[in-house]
This record gives sequence, C-alpha cells and structure tokens, in this order.
Amino acid sequence: MASSRRVVQDLPVIARFEVRRRAYLAPDGSIARPLPAFASDADLLIALYRAMVLLRLFDKKAVALQRTGRLGTYAVSLGQEAVSVGIASAMRAEDVLLPSYRDNGALLWRGVKLEEILLFWGGDERGNCFSGPPHDFPFCVPVGSQAPHAAGVAYALKLRKEPRVAVCLFGDGATSKGDVYEAMNFAGVRKLPVVFVAANNQWAISVPLRLQTASETLAQKAIAAGFTGEQVDGSDVVAMRAAAEEAIAAARDGKGPRFIEAVTYRLGDHTTSDDASRYRSADDVQAHWKEEPIARLRAYLVGRKMWNKTDEERLATECHDRLEAAVERYLATAPRRPETMFDHLYGDLPEVYAAQRRELAGEHDG
Repeated sequence: MASSRRVVQDLPVIARFEVRRRAYLAPDGSIARPLPAFASDADLLIALYRAMVLLRLFDKKAVALQRTGRLGTYAVSLGQEAVSVGIASAMRAEDVLLPSYRDNGALLWRGVKLEEILLFWGGDERGNCFSGPPHDFPFCVPVGSQAPHAAGVAYALKLRKEPRVAVCLFGDGATSKGDVYEAMNFAGVRKLPVVFVAANNQWAISVPLRLQTASETLAQKAIAAGFTGEQVDGSDVVAMRAAAEEAIAAARDGKGPRFIEAVTYRLGDHTTSDDASRYRSADDVQAHWKEEPIARLRAYLVGRKMWNKTDEERLATECHDRLEAAVERYLATAPRRPETMFDHLYGDLPEVYAAQRRELAGEHDG
C-alpha cells in the first residue's frame, strides 16, 4: 500500500485551472477596486440606476395585479436587478437575447414595453410579439431549455459569419440540468459566439445551492466545456456590465463562449406561487438586504454628487406615471377570440385544425 500511494503522489500535474471574481462597488457604495472606464460616464450609470428602480417598481405592481386576480403567476427580480440590467446594457441591438422567466429587466432595457410583459404574464401570447428586437427570444419558463437554443443561435451566427452574439440567461438551478451542460459542451467544441449567464441567487426554488451542487463555484463548470468562467458580484451593476462587455466582445471576436456566474440573492419568493419563509429564515434574508444593488449604486451616485433627493423624487413620480399608464393599456386590451389559438401554428393550417377553427368561430361547413 505504501508503494502504490507513493506512485500516485508522484503523478505529474498536466493542467491547472482557476476562477477569478469581479467586483467594484462595495455594499455601502464605496469603491473596492479601480473602476472600469465606462464608470466615468455619469449618464450611463444613472441610466442603469433608473432601469433597476423601474424594474423593482414594476415587479411590485405586477405582484399587486397578481394578488387581485388580474395577472398570472409572476417571478420577481427583487435583489437581482443588477444582473439582467447589467447584462443587457452591454449588448448591441443586433445581438440575440435568450432570457429566463426572471429577466424582465433585460427585456425592458432592450425596448420591450411594460404592458407587453404584463400581457405575457396575463396569459396572452401577444405579449411575445414585443417592441424589442424581433430576433430576441421570448421568456423561457422551462428551466434551462433556452441554453440549447442559444447554442443553436450562436451556431447559425457563426455559419453566417455575422459579428453577433447570443446571450443566454438562466438561474443557478439550470446549471444542474443536462440541457445546459450539453449546450455548453457544444458551444465549447465549436467555439461559438455565445455568453452563458447564471444568476446564482442561492436558491433553486426551495433547494439551497449547497444541496444542488458540490462545486465550489458555478463558474468552474465552464472549464469542463473548454472555456472561461468568471464569478461576478451580481449585486454590483458596474461589475455585471464590465463582465458582460468583456465576455461579449471576446465572443464577437471569435474567441469562443464565456460563462458568467452572477452571485446575488433572491430577496423575494421564487414566484407569486411560493412562500420562501417555509425554507429560509428571515434573519438570512435581512442580512442580504444590506447587499442589494439599487441602494449600493445610489450610495455611489450620491457620494459623487451625481444624484440627489430631488432626482430620486422625480424618478419615483416618472416611474409611477409610466407604470399606471402601462397597466391601464394592459387592462384595456380586449381578450383574444378562442379561434385565434390556431393562427400561428402553421404557415398553412391543416384542414383538421382549420375545421376546428371554423367551429370555434361559429362558422358552419357547407
């Protein structure tokens, strides 16, 4: 036994890997390390702040609509606003977004209207015919199934020699799905222009991260697929934007895929159908409130004289008015007639379905 143990210890090391972590703003808004160049642009930082505030207030309004029976099950972004906003802000219009069900912030940044998102979560598929880039994908509700779609999109972009990037967002739970592993493996082999973003909010519904994976980080899961994974403070929108910029630029330049693990915390329930108090303590949640992204960026802006109380009050009024107008438009939208469920199934509707459509429409054959 002693000799065999000695042989194992003498085996050569053939590879070493590392995972780096990115963060710029501390929870109190102070600077933890030198900021990236874009952080000198006050207009951009204020735009990021405004987007996160709007998203949080939109979530609050959507939950109120759901509680009063005017919206379906809804997933809030409370505590994670920096992830979707930071990522989307680094994308070009021609890039392709493949979002999860919790990425309203990314869609809003890319031009989707508030009422269109409400339509979707109200059960009306017309919400997917949105005002954002038409090549962006709709919300993906199944966990992780957008990852193979992203790899497919990126493969098409590479075949067409188009300088565009697919950006795929999902939660930490999705990294335990075969869909994600297979997509990452294919992307690595083919060196595809795709960026995978895992919002690690510590909870896959009620399952804590420690029971979901034994990996020290989620970012290291990219190593097995042959590309770089980076861990980022997901409550720091400056870090999210910077990581996304670098990853997207590398993918666009033909350097293959990248993986971003955004470490954040879900301050609310998983969805409006969940009660998170059943599986985590109030003390744990309260501790993470000290790290949340909106107060962090506001503290930085105020400390640099870029934002003040008057600005905050004006923004609150603007968001309120915008949200109320969007809700009015959403509620005023007439329901679709039942027969329209057939209208986007086929280019030419087979007769078996055409007959059903006529029946629903009150039409009678011959």
